[in-house]
Formats: sequence, C-alpha cells, structure tokens
Amino acid sequence: MTLEIITSDKLNGLRHGFFTRRGGASSGVFAGLNCGTGSSDQSEIVAINRSRVADAMQVPIDHLITAHQTHSANVEVVTAPLSKPRPKADAMVSNTPGMALAILTADCQPVLFADADAGVIGAAHAGWRGALDGVLGATVDAMLSLGASREGIFATIGPSISQRSYEVGPEFLDDFLTEDPENARFFANGSGDRFHFDLPGYGLHKLREAGVTAEWTRHCTYEDADRFYSYRRSTHAREADYGRLISAIRL
Repeated sequence: MTLEIITSDKLNGLRHGFFTRRGGASSGVFAGLNCGTGSSDQSEIVAINRSRVADAMQVPIDHLITAHQTHSANVEVVTAPLSKPRPKADAMVSNTPGMALAILTADCQPVLFADADAGVIGAAHAGWRGALDGVLGATVDAMLSLGASREGIFATIGPSISQRSYEVGPEFLDDFLTEDPENARFFANGSGDRFHFDLPGYGLHKLREAGVTAEWTRHCTYEDADRFYSYRRSTHAREADYGRLISAIRL
C-alpha cells in the first residue's frame, strides 16, 4: 500500500505532509506507518517506516529531524541533523534548506508552519498542556528570530482529536479558566460533570492570537481508525500500546 499524505494548499508549495497510518510496515495494534521510536513496536520496523517518510520528503534519513517531545513549550532551532540524545523540545524551526522537521502525534495537534518568502519553517507538537503553556506562540517567536514575519507565516493544524471525542473532567476546565475565563468557549457540556474540549479550536485561537493565519484540516484521529492512530481510542479499547503518526515539512 502506498503512503497517504494529507497536504495544505496554503503552505506555499513547500514539501510537507501529515502522514496517515497507511502504507507502513508495522502490524498488530501498530498496523501501518508507525513512526514512534517510543512505542513497543519492533525498532527495525519503525526504522523502515521512517525511511519511507524520509524518501517521501526527499531527504536522507538523518535529515528527518525529530525531538524528544515532553508536552513542553520548548523550541529547538535546527541548522543540521540533531545529535543524540535528541533535545527535549516540542517544536522546531529552521531556515536551513534540506532539513525536514517532523512531529509525532496520536491525538495531539501536529502543526506545520511556513513563511515561504522568508525561507523559514516550523513544526510543533501541541497537546492541551503544550498549547496552554504557549508552544504555538513560542514557535512563531522562534520563526521571527530567523527572519520570518507574522503576516508571512501560515500554520496548518493536522489530524487531531475532535471536540466530540475529547471528554475531560472539571479539573481540566479549571486549568483553562485560570489562564483566561474566555476559554470557556472551547468547552461543551458532557454527561454528569464531564466536558468536551475543542483542542483544534483552541489551537486556532492561540495561533491567531500570535498574529498568524491558520487552518485545521478537520480530520479527527479518534473517529477514523483506518487512517489514524489515537492514544485515547487505544486506551478505551484496552490495547497494550498505540502507534504514532508523523507530520513533516522542509524547505
């Protein structure tokens, strides 16, 4: 099966893609294009999957750059392949041609950024914690430091868990209301004391707050098991582990 790659017309023709799980070599609960080295999948199979992504991005495998994601607001400036151990960061930016910045997700938001005219790109992993702590704005600021402009940056949020599939508790709501009472608009009532959180809606808000144009591809990871991995769906199914999707962009 060939790779399936979701793209955005707004990223100015730069090579990029939100890769689905289709076209990979993994099997079992990981069936498809699992690119997570932190999963319990066979490391040799994950390496094959990553190699297929590197080929699709037209870069050597060591130029497919990933970081050690920790749900932080840390941003790494990439000018060359990263040494091991990989830095702890949840976003990367670059103005160096040939670097493919890649993010791993399984419900959290993968966000790809580009100011094509300035020759600056970015990629961010924005779960609720990272988004609340400012990873999206920090990515924009790091791009500005490399010569991008706010009006020149476009950001696309890729496949993420949608509001109707993302049930949370009252303590979760409290964290967001503490930051800004206006964040209540990203929550809908659920059953009992539960709420449904609009993660992509919040991500779009934070990107626009940072002064950049943004969109969401409107794909829900939880609801489409054939195309996407989902941490929450795997948890509900009591599966032992789950695959990780990859999203990448390069100059």
